[in-house]
Amino acid sequence: MSIIKTRSGELDEIETASVDELRALQLKRMRWSIAHCYNNVPAYRQMCKDKGVHPFDLKTLEDLKLFPFTKKDYLRDNYPFGTFAVPNRDVVRIHASSGTTGKPTVVGYTQNDIDIWANVVARSIRAAGGHKGDKVHISYGYGLFTGGMGAHYGAERLGCTVIPMSGGQTEKQVQLIQDFDPDIIMVTPSYMLNLIDEMDRQGVDPHKLALRLGIFGAEPWTKEMRKNIEARLGIDALDIYGLSEVMGPGVAQECLESKDGPTVWEDHFYPEIIDPITCEVLPDGEYGELVFTSLTKEALPIIRYRTRDLTRLLPGTARPMRRIDKITGRSDDMMIIRGVNVFPTQIEEQILKVAILAPHYEIIVTKDGNLDKVEVKVEMVPGAQDADPTEAMKELQHHIKSVVGINTRINVVEGGSIPRSEGKAQRVFDKRKQG
Repeated sequence: MSIIKTRSGELDEIETASVDELRALQLKRMRWSIAHCYNNVPAYRQMCKDKGVHPFDLKTLEDLKLFPFTKKDYLRDNYPFGTFAVPNRDVVRIHASSGTTGKPTVVGYTQNDIDIWANVVARSIRAAGGHKGDKVHISYGYGLFTGGMGAHYGAERLGCTVIPMSGGQTEKQVQLIQDFDPDIIMVTPSYMLNLIDEMDRQGVDPHKLALRLGIFGAEPWTKEMRKNIEARLGIDALDIYGLSEVMGPGVAQECLESKDGPTVWEDHFYPEIIDPITCEVLPDGEYGELVFTSLTKEALPIIRYRTRDLTRLLPGTARPMRRIDKITGRSDDMMIIRGVNVFPTQIEEQILKVAILAPHYEIIVTKDGNLDKVEVKVEMVPGAQDADPTEAMKELQHHIKSVVGINTRINVVEGGSIPRSEGKAQRVFDKRKQG
């Protein structure tokens, strides 16, 4: 394994440690984390008792498989603060999910948690090629969502100049990107597409901007989307991974040297891959559901948290820590179309193969009697509006049928008519679930 020194500064000591040193640190921290959760969170202690397991049973890292999984229900059933392992007086910040499918999942942070979070995000920005003195334009949403403030404090910790724009006001965002000329932008990939479209509308040449790095996360995006964004902006586009229940952004980050999937910061977050049906732990290299155990969190220790994200663990390259492959989707985002498992990212890949189609789309699933019907609504790229869309429709239908395995109806609509997201994009409208 080769360790590559970044041009943005010295690595943290753990980033150059041997795998054996890393595993020893993980075991020490995992023992603490499980005991901390067991001793201070009655709901988790009861789960362990029901499974007949005690923190003393963790003698090796492999023994983690003895302990119960936690899911969103664990947080929602103990809403709002029943999963906190410290007194409320020691909690210095609270974040929460949107709660669109029920009660929000609430997460808390001690001051030490906030410091660790800032450090791992700073490490992430540095791994992406950022360094002290860079201007960072942050278009992740601020507030209860962890994206904006997580990126903000991490960028400040690295020594960057932060432009805390948040989401929305797309026209103003593009104006300020011209005026302030940031080096880095942190945003969801779907909203970055909106910003690029607005640059085109305003006649802005992005290749004349100082912008050189985009750190994109909060939703799955494909390699084809990366190529599209990089070509249109003239930047390096890198993947950041995180979720509020585990910490927020900065759980894993793609390194500029390799651009081969996010490196998990394993000194703070221990990853597993499980079969989502049997819950069996799978070996590295096999696809399944990503599970995380926090190793250093005080306010909300989380043990074997099922993320629902589907990926695989790969060996470290630019760092000794393991990487995760591109997230192919979430197990709860998967559509079953006439017996075929389909993820929105699979459709996105095929759209981006058709030169005159824009990367904005919607998937509408309905039922005609007992048969599933899929409509893919797409737009043509600016400048191709006068072209005949018939060939593009046939080409996209062919790609989807041959690669994904389903028949679709392609609907090419007027440019700009598909709603633009200011955060995470909603791509799928499954009308079979209505009524």
